[in-house]
Amino acid sequence: MDRLIPAHTALLVIDVQERLAAAMDVSRMDMLTRNAGILLDAAATLGVRVFATEQYPKGLGPTVAPLAAKLHAMSVGVLPKMTFDACGDPAVARALASTAPRAVVIVGMETHVCVFQTARELVRRGLEVHVVSDAVASRLEESRATGLSLCERAGAIATTTETVVFDWLERAGTDAFKTVSKLLK
Repeated sequence: MDRLIPAHTALLVIDVQERLAAAMDVSRMDMLTRNAGILLDAAATLGVRVFATEQYPKGLGPTVAPLAAKLHAMSVGVLPKMTFDACGDPAVARALASTAPRAVVIVGMETHVCVFQTARELVRRGLEVHVVSDAVASRLEESRATGLSLCERAGAIATTTETVVFDWLERAGTDAFKTVSKLLK
């Protein structure tokens, strides 16, 4: 496993949508939103490419407001999809391929469906995939845990928000460290 280098990493936010969020445990959803927000802010500071998807937005609604605001501020357009595996949508697959990342960091929901299927496909395509365990959710905790296990069995790496952020940073004492480390407090 290589260090996550910002210039060679993509952050993929999968389907953190209003109607789907309403079905999640409130504390799990709060954690997902907070940690995905930290990763988005860190990505903006460190130059990590960001992509976001919405599963059937007509039915599941838009991305939750706090994350939608951050994506908008970063000029990241959300890509609608109908496939559970985000790479199964040609527009999403093209967008990711256009940046040729070596690694993809995934946050979002649901862990056992869209997150798992996307992680599995990205691994199959030869990418190093990091699934952020404290920034993913499923309606049931058992489904989230199973989804994380399936991701790992498919070859993805389960990680945490802080692990990703400090890997991106590499060292303390820099201006980026001073900016980004404040996000974790």
